[in-house]
Amino acid sequence: MTDVPESKPSRFMTPTQAAEELNVKPSQIHAMIKAGELRALQVGGRGMWRIGRQDLEDYIAEAYRRTAERIAAGELEDAGSEAEEA
Repeated sequence: MTDVPESKPSRFMTPTQAAEELNVKPSQIHAMIKAGELRALQVGGRGMWRIGRQDLEDYIAEAYRRTAERIAAGELEDAGSEAEEA
């Protein structure tokens, strides 16, 4: 039996791949990039967007932090039912 090295995930992902990770539409990812909420870069002559995996993880961690603050402040009433509808 030969050892098969584990494939390392790509360092960067497309907006579509990032959207799949967050279960949102790619247009939402583009809006987040434009608003400066999600760090990304443009590559190539056609300006294709790429998001670093760590940048997406950082965004998620920050979103968790902000959500926890809002819950603690009583700004979010029911974190379960509304989140699934959105």
